[in-house]
Amino acid sequence: MPTLLLRLAGPMQSWGTRSRFDERDSDLEPSKSGVIGLLCAAMGVDRNEEQPVLDLARCRMGVRVDREGVLRMDYLTAQTESGTSISRRYYLADAVFLVGLESDNITLLKKAHQALKNPVWPLWLGRKSYVPSPGVHLENGWSELSLEQALGEYCLLVEPLKNEKPLIRRFVIENSGRIGSLRMDEPRSSFAQRKFAARYVVSAYREVERVPEPTHS
Repeated sequence: MPTLLLRLAGPMQSWGTRSRFDERDSDLEPSKSGVIGLLCAAMGVDRNEEQPVLDLARCRMGVRVDREGVLRMDYLTAQTESGTSISRRYYLADAVFLVGLESDNITLLKKAHQALKNPVWPLWLGRKSYVPSPGVHLENGWSELSLEQALGEYCLLVEPLKNEKPLIRRFVIENSGRIGSLRMDEPRSSFAQRKFAARYVVSAYREVERVPEPTHS
C-alpha cells in the first residue's frame, strides 16, 4: 500500500494525549490524533465533520525520530476568583520527525499530500503557537512503498553527527494486532466531540542508509 510522508520539525512541539486543565503533557513523538488534526486543518475539515476524520484514522501511522527532542516545561500562573491557578505545559524542543501514513485509499492520501502544500488553515505542531519550520509538506513525500519501507528508505531530515556511523534512529510503528505499547490517541469522532480509541505501537531502533538531500516545500 502507498504511504504519505510528512515532516514535523520546529523549535517547539507538543503532542499531548493525557492532558488535564492544570497539566498539559507531551509524548516523545507525534500522536495520531495530532497528526490527523494537522491534516484536517490543511484540508479544511471543520471541527464538526466526522467522516474525514474517521477516514484518516483508518490509515496506519508510523514515525521515524530523526532528532529526539528535549522535554521541557513551561510553568504558568493565572489569577482567578478562587486564587492562583497553576498550569504546567510540557513540550519538545528541537525535535524532528518523519511521519508516514499508509492506506489503500489513494485518493485520500493524494488529497492530503496536495493540501499540505497549500493548506486551507494554518498548521501547527500540537499548539497554535508552535509553528513548523521548515514546512510539513515534502515534495517527494508520496511513496508507493509500504509504511516500514518508506520510513526506512527516506533520507534523513537532519545532518548526522560527525563520524556518526551507523545511522541508528528510533521507529514507532502502529501495529494492527494487540502487540506493543497502548496509545489512546486514535480519533473515533469529530474533533468537536473528542472521542478516542486505543491503538498499539511497536518501537524499535533501525539503521537509516541515506543522508540528507536537498528538499523543497
